[in-house]
This record gives sequence, structure tokens and C-alpha cells, in this order.
Amino acid sequence: MRMRTIATGLTVAASFAISGCSGTTAAGSTSPFGELSGQPKAGPSASSTPLSSSVLAGRLLAEADLGQDYTRKPEKAARHDDVTVIGCPALEQLGGDAAAGGSLDFPNNAKATFLYSGDTGSEISEELYSDTAPKLTDGTKRIFNAMTGCAVYQVVVGSKPIKITTQKLAAPALGDQAWSQLLTFTAGGQDSIVKQTAVRTGAVLLIVSGSPALVDSHVEKALAKAHPAS
Repeated sequence: MRMRTIATGLTVAASFAISGCSGTTAAGSTSPFGELSGQPKAGPSASSTPLSSSVLAGRLLAEADLGQDYTRKPEKAARHDDVTVIGCPALEQLGGDAAAGGSLDFPNNAKATFLYSGDTGSEISEELYSDTAPKLTDGTKRIFNAMTGCAVYQVVVGSKPIKITTQKLAAPALGDQAWSQLLTFTAGGQDSIVKQTAVRTGAVLLIVSGSPALVDSHVEKALAKAHPAS
């Protein structure tokens, strides 16, 4: 399976950078999560059977789960700008879109993006994917390792250059496996900082992206809804 893109949260960040809207949050505000351990974490067992996209859609967070300051953004048509990666061979091998945003290439998926009016228009995105556990692990690990393997690189989206600085963060002790990273997008003299945390439990992968504070506040709530008690 060809992994052509990473997560929608990166699309959000790239949009901030290209439009000049700043989503800056101090890097020091992130939680001291642990890196991917590769070992199952403590927690409830989850089914190993992949779920359909319709089932995943019913497990996404909604405005009622987040609070009155959140509104769901309508989905936009996919963009097809030319993307060029400069200075990161690992990402170049995955394809340029992997550095600029999109989705993981798993057929069963559901996504939602919310605008938080309480913090000058910050956004938070949630994605759910389902496949066999080995496929989810392999695909996510390859994307995260490629991105964090290059501390600084540049992406040209259309004709707009964006500098991207990456930092591997310690992963939360959630699910069976977890990953986390911090990305700083610089364009037009402005920085946009996005945290991205991925958690795999059984046959479901959760990815939450956006303002570091919002990601830290809602990742556990998103995980609980993605895996309701049976």
C-alpha cells in the first residue's frame, strides 16, 4: 500500500502558514509525553476486526463533546497543488504530498475539523482509521519516522515556500501504541505550531492535530469515544 500523505492536521497547519494566519503556541507548553515504546500500554482490550468508515464516523467527536466554543468546519474539496520537498530525502521517497498534508492511505476512515473560538481561531482535527493492527502500525510509524527524521526541511506548495521544523515528542501512555510530534510551519514571516498525536488501539488509529493545548485537552476524550465500552 502506498502511503501518499500524512494527516489532516498538517493540512490545517499548511493552510495557516500559506494564508498568514498564525496558530502559534509556545513549544514549552506541550506535555512531557514518552516516545513510541512499541509495547502495548495498559488499558481496555479492543477488537482486532477493522471497522467500516460509517462506524468510524459515528465515533468522531462532536461539538457537544467539546463544548460551546467549538464549531465544526465544513469539509473542503481536496486541493491538488504541486508539492515539492527540499532537504528531506525520506519524505521525498514517500511523495511530496506526505509533507504538506492530506490523509493516511487507509480505505476505512472518518475525519472532522473544529474551530475553537476561545483561542483566536485555533483549529483541532480528528481522524479515525481502521485496518489490521500491523498495517496501521507500519504505515503510521513510517510516516512519523520520515517526518521527524529531518529536523528542518522546506516544502513548496504551488509557488509558496514553507519552512518546516519538526520535533519528536514523547508519546502518551495510551492505547497499544502512540506517537507524537510538534511541527512549526514558517511562511510569510509567521509561525504556525501544530502538535500531532496518534494512538493505535486494536484495529483503530486515532490522530488528533492542532494547537498543542487543544490536542492535550481532547486526545483522551477522543480515544474514549473511538473505543466505547462494550
